[in-house]
Amino acid sequence: MASASRAATPLLKDELDIVIPTIRNLDFLEMWRPFFQPYHLIIVQDGDPSKTIRVPEGFDYELYNRNDINRMLGPKASCISFKDSACRCFGYMVSKKKYIYTIDDDCFVAKDPSGKDINALEQHIKNLLSPSTPFFFNTLYDPYRDGADFVRGYPFSLREGVPTAVSHGLWLNIPDYDAPTQLVKPLERNKRYVDAILTIPKGTLFPMCGMNLAFDRELIGPAMYFGLMGDGQPIGRYDDMWAGWCTKVITDHLGLGVKTGLPYIWHSKASNPFVNLKKEYNGIFWQEELIPFFQSVSLPKDATTVQKCYLELAKQVRAKLGKVDGYFNKLADSMVTWIEAWDELNPPKGGVATANGPPKK
Repeated sequence: MASASRAATPLLKDELDIVIPTIRNLDFLEMWRPFFQPYHLIIVQDGDPSKTIRVPEGFDYELYNRNDINRMLGPKASCISFKDSACRCFGYMVSKKKYIYTIDDDCFVAKDPSGKDINALEQHIKNLLSPSTPFFFNTLYDPYRDGADFVRGYPFSLREGVPTAVSHGLWLNIPDYDAPTQLVKPLERNKRYVDAILTIPKGTLFPMCGMNLAFDRELIGPAMYFGLMGDGQPIGRYDDMWAGWCTKVITDHLGLGVKTGLPYIWHSKASNPFVNLKKEYNGIFWQEELIPFFQSVSLPKDATTVQKCYLELAKQVRAKLGKVDGYFNKLADSMVTWIEAWDELNPPKGGVATANGPPKK
């Protein structure tokens, strides 16, 4: 792929962090330099903490490895996955910005049908800054885009929309397939560029992919926990989907929106389907129980914050999914630990969080 050539206008320059999980040198950032260089990067190093990760010159970044995670979280570090891209959610926790964009290190700048480099970050920001319409579907997709509007018959009372919490981007070249689909379609490539953005309707789940994803950290950050996956766990490659199911249930409950579609990135390489199958094996069976569970989840009216919603969800995971496998009891515990760690690193504004009672001024 040719290097990106057009400098980006740094929208939300001081309000957004880019979170990147990695096990290798970040040479891929050279392609993204015109778009990413104005922003602060949070790099979460997976695997061996003694390995040195090289970051190209000129980027503003902080890098955390497993030793840093253990030092900062202490016993609560157990909730952060090891040897899995789910470690990225530590970056969400330590960020102090309103918005997060996360991208994998095998994702490059894609081109639109005219051959122009796609500024994925800029499009995500536009998605997050425009409302969503989860309560009534607009047949022209996103009515807030230039050249679109609400169609005849769309209720005027719903045209104001709701805040957008999540912007879910897509990928050209290597599709985001599970291992069985990879095995039967090893040469399939996504060449279809669909110029569309739509709000995922309320009550509808979706398989969230973490390789090209942005969200409003203040609106939904505590729900963006990528679970307990990878090393020592009986499942992998379901981290982003778990976060997506939890997040969608909570955004529906709180009246927030999730958009999917543009922007595209270029996914450069497929992971090994046999390795993936070993990671996904349990999940392929369990998801047939997980989806009905999330479809039937009901959160109480007094769950008025993301943290309250998430803790209630953890309680229901333990009560209902613990019967599927003991792993889900462990996952429910880690969900609670995640919220405790999040609140410790992100005390309420105007005070310092305490174990019990209101914040101390």
